[in-house]
Amino acid sequence: MTDRETKIGIESVYKIFGPDPASVLDRVKGGAGKQELLEETGHTIGIRDVSLDIGEGEIFVVMGLSGSGKSTLIRHINRLIEPTDGRILVDGEDVLQLGPEALRHLRRFKMSMVFQRFALLPHKTVLENVMSGLKIRDEGKRAGRPGGGAVGRLAGQLGLARGGDSGIRDRAQAQVEMVGLQGFENQYPSQLSGGMQQRVGLARALATDAEVLLMDEAFSALDPLIRNDMQDQLMQIQNSLNRTIVFITHDLDEALRIGDHIAILRDGELRQVGPPEEILMAPADDYVSRFVKDVNRGRVITVGSIADAYPAVELGKASFADALARLEASERNTVYVCDGAGRPVGAITADMARDGKDLTGPIADDARLAPVLTVDGAAVIEDMLPLAMKSEVPVAVLDGQGALVGGVPRRTVLSALVRRTE
Repeated sequence: MTDRETKIGIESVYKIFGPDPASVLDRVKGGAGKQELLEETGHTIGIRDVSLDIGEGEIFVVMGLSGSGKSTLIRHINRLIEPTDGRILVDGEDVLQLGPEALRHLRRFKMSMVFQRFALLPHKTVLENVMSGLKIRDEGKRAGRPGGGAVGRLAGQLGLARGGDSGIRDRAQAQVEMVGLQGFENQYPSQLSGGMQQRVGLARALATDAEVLLMDEAFSALDPLIRNDMQDQLMQIQNSLNRTIVFITHDLDEALRIGDHIAILRDGELRQVGPPEEILMAPADDYVSRFVKDVNRGRVITVGSIADAYPAVELGKASFADALARLEASERNTVYVCDGAGRPVGAITADMARDGKDLTGPIADDARLAPVLTVDGAAVIEDMLPLAMKSEVPVAVLDGQGALVGGVPRRTVLSALVRRTE
């Protein structure tokens, strides 16, 4: 699907619930409908022929309405649910072929799960709850060795890697601080708000240093403001730890906000998968179109995703005649003038180029150039809309080093904000 390194591969997975799923598998593969199968055989289709490629270090969101199969799907990854057919690959290894001991190792060391209802131990404090995952893994027997992943390295850098219960306690404390609960270590779950309880659950999952986090409707029970805070927290942690996160939600705004890629399910079938901008700007079918029609596109679509290629010439080397030639070859109405590092210092419109084409010598300074407003390609278009409205030339789009990557004229911004109605 993409050139990113695959962490989890889901290949043609089917899940049929009922007395004898294998007996109706061929019928499901042949296209039998969900209602038809239920009425005639008593079997229910949970997942039908779903294939996904989940990249290393990304937040991959699986979303859909109630009954779409999203929670069923995520439980296949760590084999809490066994598929009727298909393969689940983690780092290229088929987890369906793992024996009992290897499966326990996968669940204890490679994956951790965060649930909607927190699943905290009410009789244990915040710190003890976070420590519980480490104790299950028997981290104390590793006598001072921090885990091999990012959290273990963090513990080592902080000088926290000591042996036995002390080492476990310090690892847990590092996670409590990471999720912003310092000072609440000795509180019990009943003394915490819902958002704080969810942070404890997240800290417990992070403390195990698992490579994969499976988050099933983890923020769904929270109030909207707390939910936004938790989304921010998750993205900040992800920037530091770079885990592979599979996140289940029924909330499209949440999916678009946090997801690097989004898969949309309906009745167990995959309707579309792609980055947020693609889901919004190129819905695969009418169902996805209806799903996204009320989304505020300006808060999701990045400037870089709508930028057009524009010609550029170098200050001090190119003349107005050179600029005019570049414009005519590109069929654009603007050419950017950049410094030696590729940073835009001004622009020349078609009229300016024609008026100055007979001037000799290179453009030596930016005094005769149209001013250029700039925006980072990672910004969302809502943030750059004021720039587009007051700029006489296309807003220059820059990469992370400030170099020109393209331009966005006003009409492109307005077009991207228009909802699809067809």
